[in-house]
Amino acid sequence: MNKRNIFDLTGRVALITGSGSGLGKAIAKGMANVGARVALVDINGDMVNAVLKEIMSDGGEGTAISADVTKAEEVKSAVESVVNNYGKIDILINCAGVTRRMPAEEFNEPDWDFVINVNLKGTFLFCREAGKHMLENGEGSIINITSLAAHVAIVNSAAYCASKGGVAQLTKTLGVEWATRGVRVNAISPGVFETPLLMQCIDKEKDYGNRMLSKIPMGKFGKPEELVGTVIFLASKASSYVTAHILAVDGGYLAQ
Repeated sequence: MNKRNIFDLTGRVALITGSGSGLGKAIAKGMANVGARVALVDINGDMVNAVLKEIMSDGGEGTAISADVTKAEEVKSAVESVVNNYGKIDILINCAGVTRRMPAEEFNEPDWDFVINVNLKGTFLFCREAGKHMLENGEGSIINITSLAAHVAIVNSAAYCASKGGVAQLTKTLGVEWATRGVRVNAISPGVFETPLLMQCIDKEKDYGNRMLSKIPMGKFGKPEELVGTVIFLASKASSYVTAHILAVDGGYLAQ
C-alpha cells in the first residue's frame, strides 16, 4: 500500500512568478519546504536572487530568473529556461501583481495599461507558455492568484478589479478547456494580506487599512505564510479532482 503523503511535492518543479516579495516569496519558500524544486521569476533580479539564497540556505533547490511578465518573449524564454534546466514544469503559480488606486474618472491610460498588463496579460502569457509544455506531458497544475476584487467592488480600484475579474474568468475557461488533457487550472482569491502591496495602499490612503480590516470577520489581516497550505493543496495530488475553481482565503470576508 502506497503511504506517500498526498501533499508531498518532492521532485516536482514549480515556477512561481512575482516571487521576489510578498505572497510570491512566501509561496516559493513554502513549496521548497515540501520538496518542490522552485523556479523563481520576478522583474527584480536582486530580490528574487535574495529569496533563492534563503531557500538554498534552508536546504531547498531552485533557480532565479529575471523576467517581465508582460513581455511575451521574456515569458517564453523563462519557461524554456526552466524546462531546459529541470526537464519539465509540473506546477505554475502566477503571483505577479500590481495596483494603482485613483477615482475612475481620473484613471489615466498608462496606469490602466500597466495594471491590466501585469495582472491579466502576464498571467495569460505564463499560462499559455507553461500550459503548452504541460499539455504535451499530459499533466500539470496551474494556480493563479486573483483577489477579493474578482468578486466584490473596491472603490478607486477600477483597473485592479477588472484585471482580477479577468484572471478569475481566464482560470475557469482554461480549467474547462484543458480538463480532459491532464492540466488542472485553479485560482486563489486572497483576502487582505500583510504584503508590500497592502502597505502601498495604506501609505496612500491612511484609513484604507482600517476600512478593509472592519470587513474581515476574523478581525485580522492574513500573513503571507497562511496562504501556503492552500497552494500546496491545489498543487498536489490531494486536489486531483479540482479544476476551474476559485478558492477564497479571506478570513471570512466574502461570506458577508
